[in-house]
Amino acid sequence: MFKEIIINVGEEETRVAVLENKVLVEVYIERAPNQRLVGNIFKGQVENVLPGMQASFVDIGLEKNAFLYVEDAIPARTPEAGPGNSALGINICDILKQGQEVIVQIIKEPIGTKGARVTTHITLPGRYLVLMPNVDYIGISRRIEEEKERDRLREMAARVKPKGMGVIVRTVAEGVDEEELGLDIEMLVNLWGKIVNRSNHGPVPNLLHRDLELVQRILRDIFTEDVDRLIIDSSYEYEKILDLLDILGPRLKVKVLLDDRKNLFEDNNLDLEIEKALRNTVWLKCGGYIVIDQAEALTAIDVNTGKYVGSTNLEDTVLKTNLDAAVEIARQLRLRNIGGIIIVDFIDMNSEEHQRQVLAELEQEIRKDKTKTNILGITQLGLVEMTRKKVRPSLAEVLQKACPYCEGRGKVLSEETVGINIKQQIYQMAKQTGADTILVEANPLVAARLIGSGGAGLRDLEARTGKTLYIRGSAEQHIESVTMRPIYDQADIQANNQPVKLGQVLDVVVEEPHTSNLNNGIARVDGFIIDIEEGGSRVGETVTVEVNKVFRTYARAKLIKG
Repeated sequence: MFKEIIINVGEEETRVAVLENKVLVEVYIERAPNQRLVGNIFKGQVENVLPGMQASFVDIGLEKNAFLYVEDAIPARTPEAGPGNSALGINICDILKQGQEVIVQIIKEPIGTKGARVTTHITLPGRYLVLMPNVDYIGISRRIEEEKERDRLREMAARVKPKGMGVIVRTVAEGVDEEELGLDIEMLVNLWGKIVNRSNHGPVPNLLHRDLELVQRILRDIFTEDVDRLIIDSSYEYEKILDLLDILGPRLKVKVLLDDRKNLFEDNNLDLEIEKALRNTVWLKCGGYIVIDQAEALTAIDVNTGKYVGSTNLEDTVLKTNLDAAVEIARQLRLRNIGGIIIVDFIDMNSEEHQRQVLAELEQEIRKDKTKTNILGITQLGLVEMTRKKVRPSLAEVLQKACPYCEGRGKVLSEETVGINIKQQIYQMAKQTGADTILVEANPLVAARLIGSGGAGLRDLEARTGKTLYIRGSAEQHIESVTMRPIYDQADIQANNQPVKLGQVLDVVVEEPHTSNLNNGIARVDGFIIDIEEGGSRVGETVTVEVNKVFRTYARAKLIKG
């Protein structure tokens, strides 16, 4: 199997695509304002303890308090103490008290209305080992199947691990020598020492340790010997990768390639694949299709024969469709990062042998997934029940938001995603047109984001394109649509661009105080900024103003007191 990783580093987001035999199977997206929280370690304070739920809420400095279950709060057990952690018979009130300070690690991102889930069982992942500072234990990755190699790694881990601490040997450690394990554990122990020192001398709540950024995590967790090549389009990140691989794995440096084309994802048809991954319907190679419906509590997947009519008999047609669906379902779970309860409604099969074949195919494909997934079998209704661990938002949750046009029954691209896409279209048009001016009409939310605070975004776009840009907000524009055209008549555009006129009286809502002059307030009309004198104290109120100055990117107004 040919496996490759493609990394696109943009101004506002970094995207990573994992391909197997040229087929997209995983996507990772990280944006600067929404950095990943899983793996971060905090010193927090217990806000309240809920014995009825056997859990507590912990203030770690985020918008919502974190949730700590009793099984994540009890001291970690050693293998000699019995299999796994058991919270039976233990009351959360015996472990945690209100106001108590605790060191916790995020194990599940805050999603929707739910805060982050945390644990006191700290783990620090390295290249070859995972350090567990609070439990004396040695574990070996289940993906390392050869018993002789497992024994060898267990013996080496026992020699290099610190007394009283535990380690889990990762899959990538297969075949490495003791010196490499020793260097890895030394780095992790030093890191834990710094975390403890920050905890002893810092405030509460406090971020003690931030996990690596996306590109660095990809090198640590995914870029292993079985990857044939890694392509990146940023020369700066390329040099950082080579430097990091000098420590993590010098043998892998020859697999890293720099490709500084601006449309690396587009040229590999990855943008189209990501767009398809946001749709409900996925077509199979045989002509059948699957429908994926993600709900709050579970994900339902339905398999249909579609255009496939087979060539022999009905049973073979059904089997072929279900086998193709099993392969595609496993891929879609990884690609969309679907977690939680998953119900698959395969086409009914009368033959138990056919049922076994489909389950075996599904299980084989699921083994490629590093995220823990359990197939529970077929129910009496003929449904396949599955669970997949959910530790980060799904692809849909990253790229989309609830649709304002249908009150959350559907989804549209967020203004952040649309804004990024429109910027690329502006760059493309700027290269193709000889006109000095470009008019962009977009939804007011998108227009406001493109213009930026105080027109900073607009100025940056003009500097990069060398063009004069007029960005007009229009409430009639769908949030995902944009109208863009070159303009040759400068007088015409200046006369019609601004949505407000000098001397005009308006009723507007003061949205926020001015960033540099807190005495003034900011309102917007179709994304166009209105700077209101002495409006800083009226945030949230509807006020009447008179426009007394109009500029290209904003207007100034004064309050009309009445």
